[in-house]
Amino acid sequence: MNQSPFFNRHPHHLHPAPSRVIVRAFRPSVEPRDYNPIDTSRANHIVDRVLALDETEAQCVLDGVLENFHDPQRNLLEIFETRAAEMDQVFAGHAAFTPVQRSLIGAYFLHEYSFEAAALFNPSIVPHPDQSGVEPGSLRFILSLRAVGEGHISSLTFRRGTISGEGAISIEPPVRLACLPHISQREGDRIDLSFKEDSNISQRVIFPITEAQANGIEDARFVAFKDRGRTLYYATYTAYSGRAIRSELIETLDFQSFRLVPFKGPAAVNKGMALFPRKIDGRYAMIARYDNESLHLIYSDDMLEWGHGVAILRPKYPWEFVQIGNCGSPIELDEGWLLFTHGVGPIRRYSIGAVLLDKHDPSRVISRAEVPLVQPEKSEREGYVPNVVYSCGAMKFGDRIVLPYAISDTFSTIATVKIERLLEMLLPISGLTQPIT
Repeated sequence: MNQSPFFNRHPHHLHPAPSRVIVRAFRPSVEPRDYNPIDTSRANHIVDRVLALDETEAQCVLDGVLENFHDPQRNLLEIFETRAAEMDQVFAGHAAFTPVQRSLIGAYFLHEYSFEAAALFNPSIVPHPDQSGVEPGSLRFILSLRAVGEGHISSLTFRRGTISGEGAISIEPPVRLACLPHISQREGDRIDLSFKEDSNISQRVIFPITEAQANGIEDARFVAFKDRGRTLYYATYTAYSGRAIRSELIETLDFQSFRLVPFKGPAAVNKGMALFPRKIDGRYAMIARYDNESLHLIYSDDMLEWGHGVAILRPKYPWEFVQIGNCGSPIELDEGWLLFTHGVGPIRRYSIGAVLLDKHDPSRVISRAEVPLVQPEKSEREGYVPNVVYSCGAMKFGDRIVLPYAISDTFSTIATVKIERLLEMLLPISGLTQPIT
């Protein structure tokens, strides 16, 4: 990585780990994707074969499965029973199953999936909602990351860490066996999810659920949103079906229970939306890019409906001639709104820059980075997607900015920079009227 000398890159490399797995539904079908109707004929053929085993044979097969996949971090028999219950409506014309048969049938309709086998990238960072037990002057945080596994399917995973008052960063190692949430309610495209309270946050994986998300939940931009004295955590992300994209929203109070709902309106048909951390003049505000190359400021009265706004930033410098976008939600400073950007240059090279927006009128750009603040380095430019550095959200901590970012869409790291020095890198823009171009 090439970066400004004022940045301090910490020695944390969050690499994808193929050993990290979830147990997820296997649905026999003509085209095996979760949202496709299951092939009931194939499913019942499998059941018939299980029922043809005598009880001793069935117990022997089940014992072998339990021995092979046993781990104290998960209760396989409970997982098998849950899956069998989910499949009840598919099974027709069979006699009642014995407990052994039911467990074994549940096992046949599951598979392990290495959800971060290929890449772990595009992180965002927010303060943890629980700061109990943290040393005075330190802060516990949550990193969200995009994980990619077999079939190039993207899901959302998390890490927990701490930053000290002196700027030292520690990140807890993840738990190997991850888990999927329980769907507590589903109304159309709105989905409520919950994880077990005693699960480690690194175990929690939000995997595609709907047809619109079938190939990925991509690039979640989390932000701690202040509203009437309380803090909500929102994330905008891209749902990718394999054919089309749309922007959707995650809401949570505790990172244990989540609500997922799609955005509406013309701005929602593109990717890269980033929510301001509070309302501006009584309205929700968003940075978006719906023309594929420029950044726009848009407002909404209800959080979900997003129309077109005004262009505030267009490609200007050679490192961003192809397009610009945001690298997460704006950060509120005394001096204005700090917005990290990404620019795409020659050979589709992604670099990170920044601008400062007026605190009272964010359509006005006060200052802007003329050169990249972070850019790919030759020694690290190879990976899942070469020549890329990218972030989905930084945070303010004391007099520092904490910027997690990914390298070549493969692994992630973290840098910090003093706010004073960062603002010195941005060139003032004078004599401008809104909207800014």
